[in-house]
Parts: sequence; C-alpha cells; structure tokens
Amino acid sequence: MHSSLPRGPDLAFSLPANANGILPDRMIAAMEEDGLILPAFPFVESQIQPASLDLRLGEVAYRVRASFLPGPDVTVAERIDELKLHEVDLSDGAVLETNCVYIVPLLESLALPPSILASANPKSSTGRLDVFTRVIADGTRRFDMIGAGYHGPLYAEISPKTFPVLLRQGSRLSQVRFRTGMPQLNNDELEALHQAEHLVDCENADLAGGVAVSVDLSGEGSDGFVGYRAKRHTGVVDIDRRGGYAVDDFWEPIRARPDHSLILDPGEFYILASKEAVQVPPNYAAEMVPFDPLVGEFRVHYAGFFDPGFGHAGAGGQGSRAVLEVRSREVPFILEHGQIVGRLVYEKMLAPPQTLYGTRIASNYQGQGLKLSKHFRAPV
Repeated sequence: MHSSLPRGPDLAFSLPANANGILPDRMIAAMEEDGLILPAFPFVESQIQPASLDLRLGEVAYRVRASFLPGPDVTVAERIDELKLHEVDLSDGAVLETNCVYIVPLLESLALPPSILASANPKSSTGRLDVFTRVIADGTRRFDMIGAGYHGPLYAEISPKTFPVLLRQGSRLSQVRFRTGMPQLNNDELEALHQAEHLVDCENADLAGGVAVSVDLSGEGSDGFVGYRAKRHTGVVDIDRRGGYAVDDFWEPIRARPDHSLILDPGEFYILASKEAVQVPPNYAAEMVPFDPLVGEFRVHYAGFFDPGFGHAGAGGQGSRAVLEVRSREVPFILEHGQIVGRLVYEKMLAPPQTLYGTRIASNYQGQGLKLSKHFRAPV
C-alpha cells in the first residue's frame, strides 16, 4: 500500500475541464505550493525545468543485493530492509562504486490527484556518464512510472556502470514529468506539426510512431570524429562539478571509418550523435523512446526528455543533434551510418512554459552537436 502523507485541506490547485497535456513549469510550482509535491526542503534554483522537475537525493544510500520492483501492497522501504547490505552517508558526499546497486530516498514526495500521473527519466548529464538510474514508488510494477493519485515517497535506484561517481544529498540525477489526459500526438497530428515546424532537418522524414532518429557515423562537420568510447578504470566523477575533468582522462575519441560503420563491443559505452538536427516547438515536449529491439543488440539513450524549446530558433537552438548514449548488449554489433536507433515521441503541453529550454540558464546542450556531459572541459 502507499505510504501515508498529509493531504492538507482542500487544495486550490485545479486543472481546466478536459485538460490534456504535460504540465509546464508554473503549474509544477503551483503543485508544490498546494501540497501535491512535498519537498523535504524548499526547491533550489533551476530545479523546475520548462516541463519537468529535477529530483534530489536524500542523505543516505542503501547498497542492496539486487535491483527490484516492490509490486502491489509492498513499500520500497520494506524491500530495502530485506535486501540492504549496508548504508552510505551522503550528507557530506560519498562515492558510489561501479556495478553496484543503490537505493536512495528522494527529497521529493508526491500527493497526486486522480487526474495527474507522473513519469521519470535520467537527466541528460546522468545518462552521458553511464549512470543507470530509475525512480521507484511504493506498490508499483514498473520503473519510472508513478500512477495517477499516488500518495507516497519516491526513491532512486542508482547503478554507475562505467565511472565511479561522487554524490551528495541534494544531487540531481533524475527528473519527473506530470501529465494529464492523453497528450501524445498521433501520426496525423505529428505529420501536421512537422509540416508547420519542420521538426527534423531531412527530406522524407520517417514519422511513423514518432520522429525517426538515426546515428551519424560520417564524421562530417566534426573534424572526422564520430563519437567517444569511455575508458575503463578511471578516477571518480563528482556529479555536481561542472567542467572539472579533462576529456582524455575518461574518453577515447573515435574517428570515422571509410565505410562509415562502427563495431560496438559488448560492455563498452559510447557517446554518439544523431544524423538529424531536431527541434521541439514551445507548445510541445518530446521523449526519446527505444527503437524496435529486434533490429539490433544495443541500447540507445538512457536520458529521454526533450523540453519545449530544445533546438528551437526562438530559444537559440536552430536545430540540435540528439546525443546518443549507446551500449552494446551480449554480442558485438555493427552500426551503420544513418541506421535508425530511436524515435522522438511528441506530446502537447497543457500550456506554454514560462521559460523555454536553455533560456533561463546557460544550457550545456542547446544547439549541441557531438557533446559530452557538462562535467568535462571542452577541448582547446
């Protein structure tokens, strides 16, 4: 069952009749004011994004034997008690080791009304460090999905896969979106939006089930480089340190091959870029969803939220490449230039956000091409 949280008096927060869309920044702020989001401490600057809320880690991480889902009528806290090996104090910062699984209570809890559900995803910088993280809620059967009407705490499952990471209370690895109704565009609506806004800079765009995103292995426009492969046995990355690390200490650059292909080695982690430049108009949000797993033994893009204004000219973007976080699974796999690796699904915003992506704070990723996370200094 869900943990009990105070609901307070009748709340002033309300949605328009027949509301259908992703809730924007000002409505997320109103949810907190009216007790639908319950932070242990007041929100910090930039925690509310145009169409999402960053979630903060609490003061303790529980090292557990294995990943889990609580399932119906079971709380995450109960499962932690059964599975924990030891506790890690995050109040002054601590290192989480690679290939270990940790559960961290988050500083934000929810008291959602029946009309609002939530979904979570890693932040872009989290995915680009190959830190596998998912949000868990009490009584749930799925990761990163919080059902309408949920009242209870939230937890982050964290498993660094390539680099050990230094985290602390308040670090932000995940973000959550709130939606009501069925805001995803169908094929006809997506086609009409593409005709009006030119969502992707290619002729004959493939829009079936979302905007098709393919991988760029040509090396054109990037001095012959197509991506980076993560090094093994590196130092620690402080998740909150911006521009603090030399690229060469953590990454090997990958040059384009004459045949424009790349062999993915099992267990290795790659940063690549999309062939297409994409944009998200101000009244919409997008999410990268996995492509058909039957076409290849690889996973692309841990971090899948694209906020309103991403790549949009009105927010200084003029089209942005999607950075692809790629990991091969059990066998070597050959990627070809232009191979489809994912699709961008577009959803309507319930209202335009007050601030578009990249305009309030200097975003590391607006107008991006092939780019590592903000933790690494740009090559001179």
